[in-house]
Amino acid sequence: MFKLSNGFRNCFALSQVKLSKRLCQTEPNPPRTPTTVRVRFAPSPTGYLHLGGLRTAFFNYLFAKANNGKMVLRIEDTDQKRLVDGATEQLCKDLSWAGIEIDEGPLVGGQYGPYIQSERLDIYRREVKTLLENGTAYYCFCTERRLELLRKEQLKARETTRYDNRCRHLTPVQIAEKLANKDTFCIRFKLDPYLDDYKDLIYGKMVYDAAGNEGDPVIIKSDGYPTYHFANVVDDHLMKITHVLRGVEWQISTTKHLLLYRAFKWVPPQYGHLPLLMNADGTKLSKRQGNVNIEHYRTSGVSPQALVNYISLSGGGFERKRGEKPRIYTMAELIDSFDVQKINTHSCQLNPEWLDQCNHLALIEQLKQPSEQARLIEEVKALVKAAYPNDVKNLDFSDDHIKMILEWSMDRISNLNELAKEEYSYLWIAPQKRKHDLPKDTLDKLVKILSDVDSFGKQKLNPILKDFSKSENVRFIELMKSLRIVLSGLEEGPPVAEMMEILGKERTLSRMKMKKSSK
Repeated sequence: MFKLSNGFRNCFALSQVKLSKRLCQTEPNPPRTPTTVRVRFAPSPTGYLHLGGLRTAFFNYLFAKANNGKMVLRIEDTDQKRLVDGATEQLCKDLSWAGIEIDEGPLVGGQYGPYIQSERLDIYRREVKTLLENGTAYYCFCTERRLELLRKEQLKARETTRYDNRCRHLTPVQIAEKLANKDTFCIRFKLDPYLDDYKDLIYGKMVYDAAGNEGDPVIIKSDGYPTYHFANVVDDHLMKITHVLRGVEWQISTTKHLLLYRAFKWVPPQYGHLPLLMNADGTKLSKRQGNVNIEHYRTSGVSPQALVNYISLSGGGFERKRGEKPRIYTMAELIDSFDVQKINTHSCQLNPEWLDQCNHLALIEQLKQPSEQARLIEEVKALVKAAYPNDVKNLDFSDDHIKMILEWSMDRISNLNELAKEEYSYLWIAPQKRKHDLPKDTLDKLVKILSDVDSFGKQKLNPILKDFSKSENVRFIELMKSLRIVLSGLEEGPPVAEMMEILGKERTLSRMKMKKSSK
């Protein structure tokens, strides 16, 4: 953990005593004139990436690529108490899975690193010294007890709880004494009136008086770590970020960030705030929701292509042709159609039915591509092996058979995981429950007839089954019911001829020859 040395304390104290002289000597930082669009996704590893976070990363990625820019990943881990082990690694894995390519970041490097904030403490120490010297930041020695009493008094008086800026008025001598005594301190930033409007890329003209509504914020905590506001501004400037697309919950903080930029005499990036992404019931997404974590979608059989298309349907931001039939878009098409000015300004609710539709369309497209088709076949093999570990030796895992099942199932499923569920178990293993009303000699006759059939397609099998029901004086509907149970153990399911076709001749006849279950 970063701790302030005595020399650093003395340096800070000296800066306060000689403030007026240093103000005269301070030269403004030259304005940045970047020629390349640079955006960043800066998550905190305090939980796993959920759909709202992915939407932010995805839109930043689209904006960067649409403008021939760069996508930066920065890990904001200054809240050391809330870190989750493995979250950073999982986050990088999730972004890669979703097709979001990082140009600079912890795993790929870059010229503006380190890209993990806990590795940048020396940088924050250097930069906060500038604010202390120019008088826009100050030491705060208020104890937690005093701050808690202040909050209680304000609540009792029905006032907004905020810091009363008490330590703003300490003299340089008082500050030097407290530092010499090694009193615990944090560093706060002076909020001055900022009533200039700024243009939000999504919401348009925005004005917020932070100084009139809030107390001076902490920018360096007592443990030496920076707060979000300070580290965020310093890092965005030093990493040459030109555009910041983030959640609308940070919109109220933008004025503070602009004030920090002004204090540093830096040129700020352009800001755009994304509207809230809500659950179907109108509640806010949360990292604690297991069912919106990216890991959940991946293990649930949702394809990355489907997931990013699902996001593109929630909240605008894309050029779409009126009357166009639902289809799956490639990442290149999504980049080409993305328009930040078309993002909605109101919260948007997720519709789970859209995700099913997107995943279904994605499966259809993937099955058309040889490389993706091969991947789907291998994925189905893994799913079925995991679902029926005791029957692996008896399973037909030929690529042709699985391809035929995939093609047949495209009108029935929206998720590959469904093929490993009980309702489709007959595709892989012989049913255990086979109690039916068909006499054995009748079943033997049908087996003999079907044995002579060359083409085992449903178009040829249907007439044969109908003729057999007439010749045996068995109602066709009753024959189909019994055969369905014989073949699958199910009382309801696909048409029997279709079931025979997908099972194939050998497997169909084998199951018809099995003894009837007594269950």
